[in-house]
Amino acid sequence: MIETIDLQTELEQLTAQLTGDMFQDMDIKDQIHNLEMKIKGIKPVDSHFDCVGCGS
Repeated sequence: MIETIDLQTELEQLTAQLTGDMFQDMDIKDQIHNLEMKIKGIKPVDSHFDCVGCGS
């Protein structure tokens, strides 16, 4: 539970850094995507990889 709170805090901090410029935000968006998958406990279907399988 504490880890989820820490991840949520990190997610909020990353979201606050978004500029609206797609190219500048690309790395931040990738980090946000990875955190959201960790928080939700999601992996790509039929994949034992955490996120490599979806190409992110």
